[in-house]
Amino acid sequence: APACPGPAACAAFLTAGSDVVALDSHQGRLDQLIADFPAADARLCDLADYAAVQELSSTLDGVDGLIHLVGGWRGGGGLLGQSDDDWEFLSTGLIDTLRNTTRAFHDQLLAAEAGRVVIVSATAAATPTAGNANYATAKAAAEAWVAAVADSFRKAQSGRKVDPLPQTAAAVTFVIKALVTDQQQAAEPTRPFSGYTNVTQVAAAAVGLWGGEAATLNGAKISLAP
Repeated sequence: APACPGPAACAAFLTAGSDVVALDSHQGRLDQLIADFPAADARLCDLADYAAVQELSSTLDGVDGLIHLVGGWRGGGGLLGQSDDDWEFLSTGLIDTLRNTTRAFHDQLLAAEAGRVVIVSATAAATPTAGNANYATAKAAAEAWVAAVADSFRKAQSGRKVDPLPQTAAAVTFVIKALVTDQQQAAEPTRPFSGYTNVTQVAAAAVGLWGGEAATLNGAKISLAP
């Protein structure tokens, strides 16, 4: 199963003293989050439903971080094997949820003292193959959307022609080849996992974004690949 960076992110942000709202669309996974991280505010929300995300946004105030970790992988079968079912799964998870959350929380992130948006993209977006065409295309689209969010933040702040505001919000893309958890490495101790990035590294990098300058970070693509 693909490595999920969500739990590592929850742990890292809670350790850093942040108030964490953890979201999932699956009750079983949410129950596990509640059990593992009782200090987090865990909520059920279908992030592919814009109305549901807007409702969620209306119940929260002062959000200063959106760590988008909705992912998954489908591939194989060459170009003609790129099925509609796989495309729907990937476009819903990687693109639609990103569009919905960044629109619903845009103004809160912009108003924050230091607002941050981050996604985890993949090297496949820049080097697509026939067998991962659906996945690479969805990742590339997500990167394009984050670049547009960065442009919106820039224009709303330092891009103002009259009385420009200091830039406080930033949208960032992390780039990895693939993710791995400590549990996966422990289960296969002889496997090298060459080129893989541990989810704890992604989580630490996300926490570290609040220590950087928004003007420098906004629109950046940061490689976390070894």
